[in-house]
Amino acid sequence: MPSVVLVTGVSRFLGNRLASQLATDPNLDRVIGVDITPPASADRGRRGRTEFVRADIRNPLIARVIAQARVDTVVHASVTATPRGAGGRTPMKEMNVIGTMQLLAACQKSETVRRLVVKSTTAVYGSSGRDPAVFTEEMTAKALPRGGYGKDAVEVEGYVRGFMRRRPDIAVTVLRFANLVGPTVDSPLTRYLSLPVVPVAFGFDPRLQLLHEDDAIEVIRLAALTDRAGVYNVAGDGILLLSQAIRRAGRIAVPVLAPGVRIVGNLVRRRVDASPEQQQFVNFGRVVDTSRLRSQFRYKPQYSTEAAFDAMLIDRPLLPVISADTVRRVEVAVGRLLGVSVGGT
Repeated sequence: MPSVVLVTGVSRFLGNRLASQLATDPNLDRVIGVDITPPASADRGRRGRTEFVRADIRNPLIARVIAQARVDTVVHASVTATPRGAGGRTPMKEMNVIGTMQLLAACQKSETVRRLVVKSTTAVYGSSGRDPAVFTEEMTAKALPRGGYGKDAVEVEGYVRGFMRRRPDIAVTVLRFANLVGPTVDSPLTRYLSLPVVPVAFGFDPRLQLLHEDDAIEVIRLAALTDRAGVYNVAGDGILLLSQAIRRAGRIAVPVLAPGVRIVGNLVRRRVDASPEQQQFVNFGRVVDTSRLRSQFRYKPQYSTEAAFDAMLIDRPLLPVISADTVRRVEVAVGRLLGVSVGGT
């Protein structure tokens, strides 16, 4: 068991929830949360005994924080996917890549750190028409992400691999999360599916794989408390087609022909704070194999992809653009016109 855990990105929902849960563990002596801004006032009461340290991981002084507190476990949860939340694409890249480099340098110099957990993403596999049906942890992207969160994550994992070679005595866990959904998740994908009219590329219906935020928190908590070194895909069982997700959310899908995809995509990206590689994701989708998560990490997500999406709709309901009753009446009317029985009518 660790005794002193440091969590980066504690002012964001994932880091804040993780630190709050760790703070309830009586076996831990200290839980230290690090970020450049204090958590929101509404979140402070949930932090419990978590100690907040206002520090920028892009600054080499983070090494002093680790040394003075004699941190033995570092959870790097501050890698962000949204430029708007980071203040723009440039600050986002600096925080993701430069921040990771400085944090790894601090861990490399430390005499006390014994465990490092890094939150990554399945976006490192990219999204393209040449992708395999399922990605395993050993596979690489058929088309590397050219920018945004995916490119940052590829660079972050590259630095982590270098760190592992230099400090083989430190147990390193890399968690590649699928797209998160849940009552408190605000991401480009959740905003995209919340649009009243959802533009989709004509002829494309990608497979989506999702992860409920509760499963994400539990996986990263287990990685922080026990030695489960390795690289793991983390996602719920099963898939949802994009068309199914749009219908479940009560949205209207509007197919866009190829000449207009780029123009519409640019408009959508500005509205939902998405990057070009996330636009690729809603064109081609992505599915990963999670057997290593079950067999080696020994965790089975509580929520399947379908259950995670439905839980999001229950916890944060969206007002349907077209009500279920209206859809039902149209189905019945069309069925009568064609002489086909619809639901026993």
